[in-house]
Amino acid sequence: MPAMRTISLKVPEALYAKLSELARRKGVSRSAVLREALEAFEGGASSFSFKARDLAGSLDGPEDLSTNPEHMAGFGR
Repeated sequence: MPAMRTISLKVPEALYAKLSELARRKGVSRSAVLREALEAFEGGASSFSFKARDLAGSLDGPEDLSTNPEHMAGFGR
């Protein structure tokens, strides 16, 4: 395990309770839960749009198919 640094963190009581309960359910320390959450956050949001942000504008084609009535025919029926 790499060397660990200690930090101080203030959280609202309700969040502390959630953290403690999650740590209890997982059978790990609150610190372990926070490390896991930070690593997941560092990896980027889990949404598709976040993960594909570098692809925006990389393809040629119509800007917005919703502006073409042909593509919207029957939508919402």
